[in-house]
Amino acid sequence: MKMWVNGRWVDSASNQVIEVIDPATEEILDEVPHGTEEDTHQAIAAANAAFPKWRRIPASERAVALHQTAAKVREHHDELVELLTKEEGKPVPENDEELWWTEETFDYYAELARHERGTVIPPGDPAQFNFVLKEPWGVVACIVPWNYPLLLLVWKLAPALAAGNTVIIKPSKLTPLTTLRLVEVACDHFPPGVVNVVTGTGSDVGEALVTHPDVRMIAFTGSTDVGKRIASLAAPMMKKMHLELGGKDPMVIAPDVDIDVAVSGLAYAALINTGQVCTSTERAYVHESIFSQLSEHLADYVSKLRLGNGLDEGTDIGPMIRNSFREAVESQIADAVSAGAKVLTGGDRPAEFKHGFFLRPAVLVDVDHSMHIMREETFGPVIPLMPYRDFDEAIQLANDSEYGLGASLMTHDAKLVKRFFEEVQAGTIWINDPLTDNFAGPFGGMKMSGIGRELGQEGYDEFCQVKHIHWDIEGGMKEYWYPY
Repeated sequence: MKMWVNGRWVDSASNQVIEVIDPATEEILDEVPHGTEEDTHQAIAAANAAFPKWRRIPASERAVALHQTAAKVREHHDELVELLTKEEGKPVPENDEELWWTEETFDYYAELARHERGTVIPPGDPAQFNFVLKEPWGVVACIVPWNYPLLLLVWKLAPALAAGNTVIIKPSKLTPLTTLRLVEVACDHFPPGVVNVVTGTGSDVGEALVTHPDVRMIAFTGSTDVGKRIASLAAPMMKKMHLELGGKDPMVIAPDVDIDVAVSGLAYAALINTGQVCTSTERAYVHESIFSQLSEHLADYVSKLRLGNGLDEGTDIGPMIRNSFREAVESQIADAVSAGAKVLTGGDRPAEFKHGFFLRPAVLVDVDHSMHIMREETFGPVIPLMPYRDFDEAIQLANDSEYGLGASLMTHDAKLVKRFFEEVQAGTIWINDPLTDNFAGPFGGMKMSGIGRELGQEGYDEFCQVKHIHWDIEGGMKEYWYPY
């Protein structure tokens, strides 16, 4: 594979490569160039040169280009699902959904781009005209993680292009193949320099993007630590930062729930993509009156989920992305157990798999907030359960975190629902349907979970800067000018 820069495939100046591994088999799938600072600067120059013309293309024409991209992705849907499953590990049904979201997001922002250029506001005088324009930032760097490499890319790429920006994509070094293939089959109709992809590491490509003066906006999804690093580098240059960072999302389960529904919903929210989701439920609080019953049912339910290669029909849980990530989760479980937690099921490596980074999903009880597993992001297949006495305590526990990405509640009590969405500090609140997004609903976090929003009108506006125009049409002398 090569990198896509200025409308053509190019090699890296380094002549070095990064191997991409199938996490289910540990086999090498392919190699991509190990991009350098020099490669990154060439991509920035291409994007910067393309920007003046691209920004002036009518929004209706940019919309047509985005619709073309969506159509081309649909033509290659099955191929991209298979490749994504091989390099990232999620089961086919989850990647099928990711591709659907990818296609529909291009279509959504294609139409949103037609909708407005700004607003007209009331003037201070009848002879004046005041309006606000939305204008693109310029060159946007999209730095994308490995867990949803297409979805989290397109939540940035589609609105950025719709608004008239040019883009440089840095995919994760763990999952660059599907991004490169998507650009190859679905973005070749954009003018040269409008869409670029540079593969490599954060220290080489990522920092070169963040620190270059011609990159005016950084759109990043990833860990809070890396987000802080980006902010420290970009802030002195007054760059626009769009940071979707870590999470430690809670779920509160009220006593009025159907146990089977609650168990199924919790398992899905915690274990989709093997728990490697920023909005995974990573701590669950269950009313003490149903705690024993729910924890037993959950352990039984989770123990029956089928592990396997994501390409195999019937697989529920795929592998983790790499062994280092698996070891980090195992360390959290071991730390919790040493502090008094009890593992009801899972947490071990299945002996039947000789290869692949598999870990049985775990259910833990007897946990508390002194443990790392209840405070630090886990990013793996673990469900720690903790009882609560009343709803005041449940809300206090839900808010007892430096993160505020999402939060879920399972109940049919409207009074509890109202208190929950008003008092819990999180960017998205799910009631009885966790981890479901909406194209028109903004997504993003509070506290240490980031800055900015994706999706919806808010997601489009992130990629625009506003300009106020004050026009005095008559242009005569003003009584408030000198002399006083």
